[in-house]
Amino acid sequence: MTLLQLVPRRTEIPAEPEQPATARRRRGRNPETWLALSLTALVVTVMAINVTGFPGASDDEGTYLAQAWAVANGKGLAHYTYWYDHPPLAWIQLAALSWLPGLFGVDSPAVAAGRIAMLPVIAASLMLVYTICRRMGMAVWSSAAALLTFGLSPLAVTMDREIYLDSFAVAWMLGALALVLSPRRHLWHVTAAGAATAIAVLSKETMLVTAPAVVVALWQNAARTSTRPWAIGGYGSGVVLVGAFYPLYALLRGELFPGPGHVSLIGAWQFQLASRSGSGSIFSPGSGANELLHSWLFYDPVILVAGIVATIAVLPVRRLRPPAVAAVILTLVALRPGGYLPAMYVVQILPFFAITIAAALDQAAALARRWRWAHPATLAVLAVLAATLVAPRWWAGNLRALTADDNAGYAAAADYLRTAVIDRANTTVVVDDVLWLDCVKAGYRQEKVIWFYKLDLDPAVQATLRHGWRDVDYLVSTPALRQDPAALPTVNTLLTNSTVVAAFGPQQGRIEVRRINTSEKSS
Repeated sequence: MTLLQLVPRRTEIPAEPEQPATARRRRGRNPETWLALSLTALVVTVMAINVTGFPGASDDEGTYLAQAWAVANGKGLAHYTYWYDHPPLAWIQLAALSWLPGLFGVDSPAVAAGRIAMLPVIAASLMLVYTICRRMGMAVWSSAAALLTFGLSPLAVTMDREIYLDSFAVAWMLGALALVLSPRRHLWHVTAAGAATAIAVLSKETMLVTAPAVVVALWQNAARTSTRPWAIGGYGSGVVLVGAFYPLYALLRGELFPGPGHVSLIGAWQFQLASRSGSGSIFSPGSGANELLHSWLFYDPVILVAGIVATIAVLPVRRLRPPAVAAVILTLVALRPGGYLPAMYVVQILPFFAITIAAALDQAAALARRWRWAHPATLAVLAVLAATLVAPRWWAGNLRALTADDNAGYAAAADYLRTAVIDRANTTVVVDDVLWLDCVKAGYRQEKVIWFYKLDLDPAVQATLRHGWRDVDYLVSTPALRQDPAALPTVNTLLTNSTVVAAFGPQQGRIEVRRINTSEKSS
């Protein structure tokens, strides 16, 4: 037997017969396609309404947007030293979408305007949720329910419109899952799925924990023993070829391993896994994780509670297992005691919970039809009843998202810094990262706009201030800056030796522009 006889003639996994081009064109005009597009457009419209007003801008959003600005303007991978805290691919993608806010004439505050760039990412995730459901054999109605559950949950409307790396990672991991579930089973599908998995992880490293769901789907879809090695090989090739770029980048820069005088990829991993303080147990009252859980439940307990129940229900069902595996893993990670649980973590769970909820409904309807437990009309009545109970809660939960202006204080502060300070190019101002980009765009020199954390924690920034805190002209005090003054002594000194010259917003979230006292600076 020759080597040529051992190698398959086609580099694809055996699939269904190829359909004629006319059939493919007809499928493109399928009413179901228009249904999915219409529902996606509806949800994106809901997301877009008041996207700049709610929720209040967070410092994390400002950080990611400032990093995207640095990429788009050739300033490097971050507006300060890039220290491998997260892979940079998500904010590189954000930089590629940064032209979108300009189409709508929105630019202040920069973070709120930047959320417009997240709308295409949301749209992609919505379409992929629908595609995954259909490729698992779910009905049109239940697939549409998954899309709407994921898109209209008040928790999703609140979290998905914010600028988070997790949203990019979720879209790519959903894309990987959709590719391995493709009924055509070409080798390029699974190879592209591997590349999409790597891109998801390089967008947000914690998305790695959902990769087993893609592997389960790959194993199940490549049912024939003879084709599984090719499928696994193609998927692994995609993961390795794309994923290797990140450690290779660190290696070529001499920043792979820890050492004196430089940042490192492995050093950042050590900090994230071992040195970072945890959030406590999600079951311990008063812990950070417990308070975070209650904040999620405040926005929408329906999708969280129903998602856990539905995940357990569909996990034994083979065709519905992949998203349930992802949901189980993400839930267990959130429940681990002592780990770090960030506020945006729920962004990763929501699409998988939405799919499992719809999958449970689809399975219940299928079983009812098979065993004739209930008349279709009875099932329809039950569905309408459930929707009647959920819809008012979701409407009330989304009403504030569609009307509130929680960023009015930031907008006013950005306007004050742009108009009231005359010599901006020679003014040193300390701000949180929400206002950092606004100041740079207003004409302040980049090196004189200081993110408040860097004032105490970055020796390179400290070296630019010859007289320490006395070289600062203005401090913008925000809730993020005031949350832990004891940990930032220089920031605390600025708060003590400054006078409020302008204040905006309600007392709880008050934003104060403070001028550093001249007498203290000269003493």
